[in-house]
Amino acid sequence: MKRIVCLSLSALLVALFSFNAFAHFGMVIPDTDELTQDKRTVNMDLSFSHPMEMQGMELEKPAKFFVVENGETRTDLLGTLKSAKVMDHQAWTASYTPKAPGLYAFVMEPVPYKEDAENNYIQHITKVYVDAYGEGEEWNKPLGLRTEIVPLTRPFGNYAGNVFQGIVYFEGKPAPFTRVEVEYYNEKGEKQAPNDRMVTQEVLADANGVFTFACPWKGWWGFAGLTTAPEEYKGREFELGAVLWVEMK
Repeated sequence: MKRIVCLSLSALLVALFSFNAFAHFGMVIPDTDELTQDKRTVNMDLSFSHPMEMQGMELEKPAKFFVVENGETRTDLLGTLKSAKVMDHQAWTASYTPKAPGLYAFVMEPVPYKEDAENNYIQHITKVYVDAYGEGEEWNKPLGLRTEIVPLTRPFGNYAGNVFQGIVYFEGKPAPFTRVEVEYYNEKGEKQAPNDRMVTQEVLADANGVFTFACPWKGWWGFAGLTTAPEEYKGREFELGAVLWVEMK
């Protein structure tokens, strides 16, 4: 009986560890990465989840949500958010219709999330780009976020199998040797990892903050460059994630 109890407890601990080991991702997923005369409005889902395993988490209404037009003009969109459910958890939706051709970067800055399993707080500053009418230029221009991934590969109009490169920035400068977690948004549930360690891919940025990853499947891929803030948040370590979502077609 003791052996059975020990085995059961061990199995439970392994299961809990495996769940907590999955990477968290802030998500801003548009229904398109390009706008045309036939598709003039972009609709977006904002959520917080384990995207490969399709395990949702609660997303409190973000602290900030805005769009940056052509790397310069910033427009607050927080008031446009509507409550929704994504993966059966609290999430938000938004729609936006650009008034002119150009490059539109949508940014979500969530309220820091308390992660008891890691005894810290997590904030994923999440970004996605939409090209309007084929005029999306200067996509490698930093937006001035506290932390962000600046693309070296165009962040839209990509084929599945393409290599994606980016630079992780923190406090306005490239962040050397940053750990970058990568996950696929398994929206249709068609993909299955052979084991837990294959759920989240991981690469390390080089001395210049540059990372490289080849995306094998079509769909949305999330990249999260993780750094630790120099200050604590509510008495705990404060993890900052520079998250970027890119669609492969």
